[in-house]
Amino acid sequence: MTPGSDRQAPNCSAYTRDLLSRVGDKWSILIVAHLAEGPMRFNALKRTIGQISQRMLTLTLKSLEKDGLVSRTMFPTIPPRVDYALTPLGETLMGPVMTLIHWSLDHQDHVEIARRAYEARGEAS
Repeated sequence: MTPGSDRQAPNCSAYTRDLLSRVGDKWSILIVAHLAEGPMRFNALKRTIGQISQRMLTLTLKSLEKDGLVSRTMFPTIPPRVDYALTPLGETLMGPVMTLIHWSLDHQDHVEIARRAYEARGEAS
């Protein structure tokens, strides 16, 4: 909420807080952003995201699938092939996720300056 704004923060239920923490964590946001380009296999997703562990990617994909945001399609090939894709519900996250990503790109320099200033104040006291 911005200073002087007359908007109030919504009164979030435990369910809403749980859902926001799940879809708002950094790995979920990155997975959703990458799947916006189309279905991806597990290893391709892991490579494009970067520093995510196999375990964390697995857990996050399962959570997103459980919430109906990601679908998992298994193909009966040798070796087995599994594709992950956004569901129609998952696609509705694209607007908010891309807004957050663009905000972070636009403001990363300002945040870095603020972090340095904060650390400098901490060292001085």
